[in-house]
Amino acid sequence: MTTTTGRAPASAAERAQRFRDLHDRLVVLPNAWDACSAAIVAAAGAAAVATTSGGVAWSLGRGDGELLTREETAEVVRRIVQAVDVPVTVDVEGGYGPAPEDVARTVGLVVSAGAVGVNFEDFDPGAGSLHPVDAQVARIVAAREAAAAAGLPGIVVNARTDVYLRGVGAADARLDETVERARRYVAAGADCVFVPGLLDLPDLETLARAVPAPINAMAVPGGPSVAALAAAGVRRVSVGTALAEAAYTTARAAATAFLRDGELPVAGDALDYGALQALSARG
Repeated sequence: MTTTTGRAPASAAERAQRFRDLHDRLVVLPNAWDACSAAIVAAAGAAAVATTSGGVAWSLGRGDGELLTREETAEVVRRIVQAVDVPVTVDVEGGYGPAPEDVARTVGLVVSAGAVGVNFEDFDPGAGSLHPVDAQVARIVAAREAAAAAGLPGIVVNARTDVYLRGVGAADARLDETVERARRYVAAGADCVFVPGLLDLPDLETLARAVPAPINAMAVPGGPSVAALAAAGVRRVSVGTALAEAAYTTARAAATAFLRDGELPVAGDALDYGALQALSARG
């Protein structure tokens, strides 16, 4: 088997190291949700592909928030990994269960499917609150141990904390809570820390100085640019469901125009049948 570059496919360990090395500088991740969107992201020049749990769930007719099973997520991962040559990191939401054993099972499955990175959060949907810090630390340890048991000790663990996204506690205490959680998560084995909902540049700069690991911010329309985030010390930028939202918005606009006018609007740089067929040829 060869890749689209004509080289033999890299091993999981090699892909994990490539992904880890990207964090030595700024890494930008436009999140994909299926094999074709992943191929588009990679063809656009992304050095790695990250998934979005919301986009994956919508593509399968479900809502976000752990309404998929870990097995369904792993199957999407397998298809994405087959579609691209770049490293793939996976949003596994909260690990599909609260216990360390739940996280371990999930990580083992997505590593077996070819993922070399995972992103998982400290929000417990069953409880409607964040996991206590010690509990989340145990879950991070379980993730690392499960990846090692699956043959990938070099997995890149992106530990997400939802302090800002969920508006936990008093607003003036959130930065301190985030710093404390981030430090504990890194000490437990996280390679980077994701703080969606935090886009205040001075606070990001404080966080980046206080945490001995790369900080991941989630860019949003109208928010700080990638350059501004990087200047604040952020080293990983993703977009969550934004690309999936844009794709479905375009589909709605085209369908509405066709039903209304009987004509299909076509952008000058639209991906046509042949282009999409070529991008999907590896499936």
